[in-house]
Amino acid sequence: MARRPRPDEGNTGRVAHFLDLARETIPPIHPAGIPFVAAPAAVALLGRRHRWIARPAALTAGACAAFFRHPGRIPPTEPGVVVAPADGTIALVDEAVPPAESGLGTEPLPRVSTFLSIFDVHVQRVPIAGTVTAVTHTPGAFLSADLPEASRDNERTTMTIRTTATGGGAGPDLAVVQIAGLVARRIVCDPEVGDTLRLGDTYGLIRFGSRVDVYFPEGTTPRVSVGQRAVGGETPFAYLDL
Repeated sequence: MARRPRPDEGNTGRVAHFLDLARETIPPIHPAGIPFVAAPAAVALLGRRHRWIARPAALTAGACAAFFRHPGRIPPTEPGVVVAPADGTIALVDEAVPPAESGLGTEPLPRVSTFLSIFDVHVQRVPIAGTVTAVTHTPGAFLSADLPEASRDNERTTMTIRTTATGGGAGPDLAVVQIAGLVARRIVCDPEVGDTLRLGDTYGLIRFGSRVDVYFPEGTTPRVSVGQRAVGGETPFAYLDL
């Protein structure tokens, strides 16, 4: 004979179900954003008797939590796919000389630029699986990130990834560049030279408003258009012949 669940067990199950729904609906916060959320939240708690303190502090904590949100993503599985490294709007689809520190040469290469507003998710995703061959931070200006010259003049961090060919040897190199903007003053890039990266994994963060460029191997045909919305880790940018 089946045992009838006790009332408290039913309540526990409902609470667990609610928590599961909350986890699916409310994305977690990137670790780099925890101090920015915790500080105003603490002020709101300590100043809860004073609305003029508590309300602005609580709003600031909520805004920072939204900015540093870190939603889960499921990358595509097609061979050779290059995915969007960030959420945002495609600002440029062109050819340009890659940054010198990328090691990709001095000839123009296909490029896709994604502009991130302050309302976009600001974590960056690995655009293609491979091994990190270079990571370089370059100081610079803080022009509006949607300007073409931001690629050349703004502060940036360039990471070069060497892909793996189907037969197991080295495939073509690709560079992804995190570019600071008008408000952005901090670029986080966690990988180091020699690290092996998986497609779609989170690798960095830019605060607060920025741009991410991807430089592809010669002959690559981008599959996105200017003005299109990109979803980091999911939107296919191009397919490489590996």
